[in-house]
Amino acid sequence: MPLVIGLTGGIGSGKSAAAEEFARLGATVVDTDAIAHELTCAGGAAMSGVRSLFGDAYIDASGAMDRRKMRELVFSDPRAKQRLEALLHPLIREESQRRIAAATGPYVVHVVPLLIESPDYRQRVDRVLVIDCPEDVQLARVRARSGFAEEEVRRVIAAQATRAMRQAAADDLVDNGGSLEDLRAQVGALHRHYLELAEAGR
Repeated sequence: MPLVIGLTGGIGSGKSAAAEEFARLGATVVDTDAIAHELTCAGGAAMSGVRSLFGDAYIDASGAMDRRKMRELVFSDPRAKQRLEALLHPLIREESQRRIAAATGPYVVHVVPLLIESPDYRQRVDRVLVIDCPEDVQLARVRARSGFAEEEVRRVIAAQATRAMRQAAADDLVDNGGSLEDLRAQVGALHRHYLELAEAGR
C-alpha cells in the first residue's frame, strides 16, 4: 500500500485548495466528499437506499439526493443522521480503499473532512495533515462560497471537532489563514517531505 496522508480540516479551511495543489504536484487524491457526491447523484449506488430510508421528498428533480433538505434533516434529527451515515459510510470507505489500492502517484492524499471525529481514523492513514485557519476566516469563506446564513455556518462549525482537537491530532499543520500563494508554498514543502517518506518506505 502507498503512503497515505489523511488531510482534514474544518469547513471553509481550504481542504479542497490544498488537495488540488497536491494533485497538481503529482499525488493521488482520494476525496471522501467527492465519493459521497458520486454515490448520491442520479443513478448513484446509494440512491436506492436513500429513497427507501427517507422517501421521495429527499430526492430532487434530477434523481439525486436533495442535499440541502437532507442537511436540514440531519442537523435537526440525530436518528436521521445515524441512518444516513450507516448507509453512506461503508460505501465511502469501500470505494476509498479501492482507489487508494489503485493509486499511481508516489503517495495518496486521502481527504476526510471528519477524520478526527471518526473513531478509527488513525488506523486508516499513516499521517494526519490538518488545514487550519481562524474561525472568522472559515465563516467568511463558506458564506461567500455557498450563500449560507451565518447561523447555519456556525452550526456546522460547532458540530465538528474543535481547532484545538484537530491541531492536537496533527502530524503536519498548514496555516491557511493567508493567501493562496502561502498555501501553495506550504503544500510544496510538505510534498517534498512526503516524497522522502514514501521513498524511505515510511
